Amino acid sequence: MSDEVWKRAEVESPCVKICVIHPAARICVGCYRSIDEISRWGGMSAAERTAVKEALPARARTLTQRRGGRMGRSTPE
Repeated sequence: MSDEVWKRAEVESPCVKICVIHPAARICVGCYRSIDEISRWGGMSAAERTAVKEALPARARTLTQRRGGRMGRSTPE
């Protein structure tokens, strides 16, 4: 069998194999897609996939903002 079957002209998945859903944002911290987008990816049209991929950089910025850590917490009395 030829390897050509695996070389289809389609929008590649943004998956980076870091599959962890951010609890507040409800998106994957690896690829920035929602659970719904991840589960529907195989059935999406090229236009739908492209639209999702174009939205990902803006989502990534929302998760890279500092959340405060220890210094962001209230100081003890």
